Amino acid sequence: MASGNNGVEIEAADDNDFTAGRGLGGRQYRPVFAHDNDRAVLEMSSIDPSVRASSSASLNNSNDLKKVNVASDGEDGSAPNHEGANGSHSESKLELFGFDSLVNILGLKSMTGDQLQAPPSPRDGDDATIHVERPKANNVKSGTMMGVFVPCLQNILGIIYYIRFSWIVGMAGIGQSLLLVAFCGSCTFLTTISLSAIATNGAMKGGGPYYLIGRALGPEVGVSIGLCFFLGNAIAGALYVLGAVETFLNAIPAAGIFRDTSTFMMVNGTNATQPVTVTSPNLHDLQIYGVVVTIILCFIVFGGVKIINRVAPAFLVPVVFSLFCIFIGIFLARKDDPADGITGLSLDSFRDNWGSAYNTTNNAGVPDPNGKIYWDFNALVGLFFPAVTGIMAGSNRSASLKDTQRSIPIGTLAATVSTSALYLITVLFFGALATREKLLTDRLLTATVAWPIPAITYLGIILSTLGAALQSLTGAPRLLAAIANDDILPVLNYFKVADGSEPHAATLFTAFICIGCVIIGNLDLITPTITMFYLLCYGGVNLSCFLLDLLDAPSWRPRWKFHHWSLSLLGAFICIVIMFLISWLFTVISLALATLIYYYVSLKGKAGDWGDGFKSAYFQLALRSLRSLGASQVHPKNWYPIPLIFCRPWGKLPENVPCHPKLADFANCMKKKGRGMSIFVSIFDGDYHECAEDAKAACRALSTYIEYKRCEGVAEIVVAPSMSDGFRGIVQTMGLGNLKPNIVVMRYPEIWRRENLTEIPATFVGIINDCIVANKAVVIVKGLDEWPNEYQRQYGTIDLYWIVRDGGLMLLLSQLLLTKESFESCKIQVFCIAEEDSDAEELKADVKKFLYDLRMHAEVIVVSMKSWDPHAEQQQEESLEAFNAAQERIGAYLGEMKERAHKEGAPLMADGKQVVVNEQQVEKFLYTTLKLNSTILRYSRMAAVVLVSLPPPPVNHPAYFYMEYMDLLVENVPRLLIVRGYRRDVVTLFT
Repeated sequence: MASGNNGVEIEAADDNDFTAGRGLGGRQYRPVFAHDNDRAVLEMSSIDPSVRASSSASLNNSNDLKKVNVASDGEDGSAPNHEGANGSHSESKLELFGFDSLVNILGLKSMTGDQLQAPPSPRDGDDATIHVERPKANNVKSGTMMGVFVPCLQNILGIIYYIRFSWIVGMAGIGQSLLLVAFCGSCTFLTTISLSAIATNGAMKGGGPYYLIGRALGPEVGVSIGLCFFLGNAIAGALYVLGAVETFLNAIPAAGIFRDTSTFMMVNGTNATQPVTVTSPNLHDLQIYGVVVTIILCFIVFGGVKIINRVAPAFLVPVVFSLFCIFIGIFLARKDDPADGITGLSLDSFRDNWGSAYNTTNNAGVPDPNGKIYWDFNALVGLFFPAVTGIMAGSNRSASLKDTQRSIPIGTLAATVSTSALYLITVLFFGALATREKLLTDRLLTATVAWPIPAITYLGIILSTLGAALQSLTGAPRLLAAIANDDILPVLNYFKVADGSEPHAATLFTAFICIGCVIIGNLDLITPTITMFYLLCYGGVNLSCFLLDLLDAPSWRPRWKFHHWSLSLLGAFICIVIMFLISWLFTVISLALATLIYYYVSLKGKAGDWGDGFKSAYFQLALRSLRSLGASQVHPKNWYPIPLIFCRPWGKLPENVPCHPKLADFANCMKKKGRGMSIFVSIFDGDYHECAEDAKAACRALSTYIEYKRCEGVAEIVVAPSMSDGFRGIVQTMGLGNLKPNIVVMRYPEIWRRENLTEIPATFVGIINDCIVANKAVVIVKGLDEWPNEYQRQYGTIDLYWIVRDGGLMLLLSQLLLTKESFESCKIQVFCIAEEDSDAEELKADVKKFLYDLRMHAEVIVVSMKSWDPHAEQQQEESLEAFNAAQERIGAYLGEMKERAHKEGAPLMADGKQVVVNEQQVEKFLYTTLKLNSTILRYSRMAAVVLVSLPPPPVNHPAYFYMEYMDLLVENVPRLLIVRGYRRDVVTLFT
């Protein structure tokens, strides 16, 4: 029923009313916001209104009514009433799928950007009222004109156009000036194309280019470039403030508090006979006025977007008017006295100024043969390029825009095209307006020709620089706040802000940086680095678009269609070229700073998965690599162990421990220099539908364990009716192509007799038989509790009892152990078990030659024995004790089997199947394992680790017998690896 205009109250009927349409349990969908309310990452999770996911015991007792109140803002109007005319709630549902109307309110609105707080899960048996409210957002949102176009225009139109552009035309000439503007403008134009494509590929949060780069190239790259871009914006604000103050003091020298300093120099190449005096304001005047202006601008920024939007036109309108007056003055200019150098629009001047006139100048930019500064095209690129920066001013305020996908492309492109056209037209007019000497000596030619008075140009210069400073001080704090809100670097937590709030702490920090740079006064050494930061950001945007467009993932669907990966690649290349043209030294410095931030974020930052382009690239690379591997067998030279780690097969660990702590240590020992992949698998006994949520939680815990142990691998949890069924499914289906696991690693079930776990023998034998059928190698670890971690060094030997051919797996494992610091001080010994009537010396020579060809260093020892002769030599006392105990237990078990078969009149049965027991063969197996155990204890009692071949389970023998054989084999050996290869070689003699 409706509950007023502020929300919708939906009453769910009794469970019986949902029988027809609850194929999915009558689920209500709510948004779960990952990564600190990152709306770009949404997961639709279900809530059963009558069942709590964490409790299955109350399924039959939760028939109470559930009430859900969905609150919405008054601005949106009341939520629609989903009840039918007859008041029946079920008519508003899609009965076939079991969805109700809440999917529209809670799910779809969250996906379109209306961030909602996730409702808590109601307790079983209680009436639950869920209030879902949107956080209060700032109602002030900007459109395309005031939100993007005006900020970009104010940042691009700066002091360089007024006081340096005519000088650039005089130095480079009209032809190369046009090339210069086209070259620098093409960089920003191509970057704008890339920015438009990424910005229209989904909703944007605050942070502008940082948000785009981070989501495309990953958090490390995004934060490193974002912090550099923030620093560039903050210091650029100081540059703009100093430019405005210096122009003001030049226009009104009497406003100076301290005495002015003047520099005198001769003008060369002209007919002037009088020296030219260039007056520069006092440094202390710049500092005092600069700090005052910065504080005033910060107060405006503190007023928020609403105040900024009101003040911005006051800065922009006089600038546009000054441009209008300059062009009027150019058209009205007439040919005056030749000493003045103003020729009006003249074809002669145009021809004279077409070529370049590169030469040396003094510090004031006046041509001087004794000057120390030589200007060429590369140097002019560094001087002019800051005049085209500022295209990110609109995207920096993305959190304050009504429609980022519409405003950012249109506003940024309009600002870029209009300013580039203005520069190109101005080059032509300036080249035809005055002589080259006038262009090179009159730094304020724009003021000289302005109509009706030069003061208009001074006003335009001051207001344009102040407007650029205002936009820098507006965008930089929002950029820093966006980085802090992503919670990647804990040190930035002080600058976090709620959605829709003003970043006051970030604004204060930005103002502090800006004031500090203003106090320094001379930023000539820092200016190139700022330009590098801008270019670094532009290059990051281009590379992001290039990567996303080249990969063309299903999620890449930008509304802006005028883009191509080749354009983005060209834009990134131009950015790199401009960086090195300006200064290779400052390029290296800026890249080094970004690299340091990158590594700091990698070490100290919190992990975050933003679905960046690199993950998509890894995915496609993995698919291509998998296809190239094919389904044929991998050559032994390219063979890598891919162990399947069986986590909890025997017994139980504490609830908060998902895996034996030493299993990951052993898995790392099977990799050379950490290269390789491990698959950690655990099996849940039960029904899949009942245990699915518990399995997901266990998988997350297991993944955390793997990451903590620094083991390259993945976690998988399988729910099956029994461990045997689950494992049988795993060995058949786990992996793809040649990336299927080839070694099954599990712990030896030492507890089975102590805990009287009678089901373990059949399960253990079944797993080994499944591995044999599936052609998987097997490594069973005995003594896992004593396995060394990465900090425990081992000394002694690694002993191999090489009994059967295993394709070289045992030899390869021993070599992999030597590559680890724990075992690098050990030596390998290979024990070959031979029959007594064989030629031991010949066998030893053959094995030595084989190991030599394999490039393996090991000592070879041949041990001769007869497995069926118990009296051939003296056995170890503890081995005999274990042998006698095993013999007694097997006799008792066999007696019980015979007695039961006699009573039932049936053949011998064990483990649910018929068995054939050859008592002589059982005795032979016992004597063989006795001999092996005794030999191991005699030669390898002090070995760091022992490797021995795994005997296959005898056909038609009870699993209990095989466990007795194995227990006798491993008795009193503290650390043992039981290895069985598979039907292929893993080592090769050939290069």
